[in-house]
Amino acid sequence: MFMKSECVAMLLAGGQGSRLGVLTKSIAKPAVPYGGKYRIIDFPLSNCINSGIETVGVLTQYQPMVLNEYIGGGEPWDLDRMYGGVHVLPPYQRSKKADWYKGTANAIYQNIPFIERYSPDHVLILSGDHIYKMNYSKMLEFHKQSNADCTIAVLEVPMEEASRFGIMNTDETGRIVEFQEKPKKPKSNKASMGIYIFKWETLYGYLEQDEVNPKSSNDFGKDIIPAMLEAGDNLYAYEFSGYWKDVGTIDSLWESNLDLLDPKVQLDLSDPSWRIYGRNSAMSPQYISPDAVVQNSLVSEGCDVGGSVEFSILFTGVTVEQDADVRYSIIMPGAVIKQGASVQYAIVGEGAVIEAGAVVGQSPENMENIDEWGVAVVGDGITIGEQVQIAPKAMVEEDISL
Repeated sequence: MFMKSECVAMLLAGGQGSRLGVLTKSIAKPAVPYGGKYRIIDFPLSNCINSGIETVGVLTQYQPMVLNEYIGGGEPWDLDRMYGGVHVLPPYQRSKKADWYKGTANAIYQNIPFIERYSPDHVLILSGDHIYKMNYSKMLEFHKQSNADCTIAVLEVPMEEASRFGIMNTDETGRIVEFQEKPKKPKSNKASMGIYIFKWETLYGYLEQDEVNPKSSNDFGKDIIPAMLEAGDNLYAYEFSGYWKDVGTIDSLWESNLDLLDPKVQLDLSDPSWRIYGRNSAMSPQYISPDAVVQNSLVSEGCDVGGSVEFSILFTGVTVEQDADVRYSIIMPGAVIKQGASVQYAIVGEGAVIEAGAVVGQSPENMENIDEWGVAVVGDGITIGEQVQIAPKAMVEEDISL
């Protein structure tokens, strides 16, 4: 017997995240570290509990072990509950075959029994690879007042960038009249954030129809939303104006981390009224040596800094030795930057070692051909040998030595 929940959240966290390269070689994208002490999934989970949504299903598939361990029983987010709480939902075997999630809609379809346990009136669909703070309860209230069958969160983007997104065209009441997937000539700049609230009864029917359609790609944006528009259902756009970043690429992950160092960016992780919770191990305080230079950077607990760190994010347990130079970079947990090494405009994975005198990445100002510049990435546990030079835009997934 389960208590009824007005709204159940379903968090899609099973994507491979191939555009993040070596950073997601052994972990799911939502488990990638962010902001010095968090992981990406901390944001939607924290948004749920801060919004009063206490029943959350996390749909996992690709490399789920780290993510499963991290979520655990849900204690850091106050989601360890007798009724509701957080539940990890991997694909499971039905009858004689194992059914992997074929798409976002199919992932929800396979978990209809979980949703039905709570008899919800509404279902909130979330992605596990976005950085943002959002009050879902306000979106739910708008959804109910509009008597919407589906409400889609939208963010106004610069018109010149609108062709990169799914665009919602609305009438004067906010009702969606047309959906364009990455249009060459967009009619509006209201971009879908991949956040949906559905009337459960309505969504249930569409999921059943979609599952038996052999031509469907089983996707919300490509199949479910267009089908609802064609049927004349009530779809409304809920406008969001805060910080939001899809961190599905190396560049966007790097930019979003460094956004935390920009006072003009509206993403305050210290706001006590809307905390971002995470499972952070207790470590000793960071140590900054008398010879170190640290400027406009986030330095987490357990770090030991003896060199120069500027405009960078150091996760827990990072070591930057004397005369090492780290600039505009993301150094993930436990990484070591040894004496005299230089790391610029780069992402260094968990437990990686940059040996003495090695050079990783380069400032774009020093590039003769700017088209060859990009963020350099060193994978988890990789060692870059002494005096080795790693070029901008490189993606290193094996140890390198001279």
